[in-house]
Amino acid sequence: MTEQTIALVTGANKGIGYEIAAGLGALGWSVGIGARDQERRESAVAKLRAAGVDAFGVPLDVTDDASVADAARLIEERAGRLDVLVNNAGTTGNAPQMPTTVDVATVRTAVETNVIGVIRVTNAMLPLLRRSSSPRIVNMSSTVGSLTRQTTPGAEVGPTSVAYSPSKTFLNAVTVQYAKELSDTNILINLGCPGYCATDLNGFRGVRTAQQGAAIAIRLASLPDDGPTGHFFDDAGEVPW
Repeated sequence: MTEQTIALVTGANKGIGYEIAAGLGALGWSVGIGARDQERRESAVAKLRAAGVDAFGVPLDVTDDASVADAARLIEERAGRLDVLVNNAGTTGNAPQMPTTVDVATVRTAVETNVIGVIRVTNAMLPLLRRSSSPRIVNMSSTVGSLTRQTTPGAEVGPTSVAYSPSKTFLNAVTVQYAKELSDTNILINLGCPGYCATDLNGFRGVRTAQQGAAIAIRLASLPDDGPTGHFFDDAGEVPW
């Protein structure tokens, strides 16, 4: 009998994270709904369970060491391992983000959540991932973090941003370093861009649905054992660095 796949999605109580959890649950996986807000987390779990998903709540603040450690213990007690980690939790940071006038606290907040939070959660979950026969890590990034696109005249890369966009560039670089260190293991780690989705992070101005944005994460979470690692993808294919 095949063991049920155990996944954790951070920032999964709403938006793209919720749709990632729903999509993984539709595969028959057991999905941890990582979120800080208890009411929203419990509501998301209830909604997913009503839809037939084997969902369970995971109290999780990616910026807090103790919260992340508690989340790892919860998953260990529940399943004894983790097969898939989707680092989806993120923030755009406050506006404005013009380099010459930005409040440095805005930059610090974006990096703390979008980069350090990913490192914190990944490292806490790695012992559980190492117990999996086919471990996968998906880091949700953005094409606005692509330096190639940022420096290409006429490319659509959004407004000038000294906090959010560079935090995704930083995350991309960090993911490459993980892939290098883990190259002699069976852990596949990749970056996925959901595209410009209508979520509360952008005031629902996006042109894609959260469900469409979740597709790339679901694909990377379910890669075969000979799949890529240390790469950056969106729905159209590989994204240039």
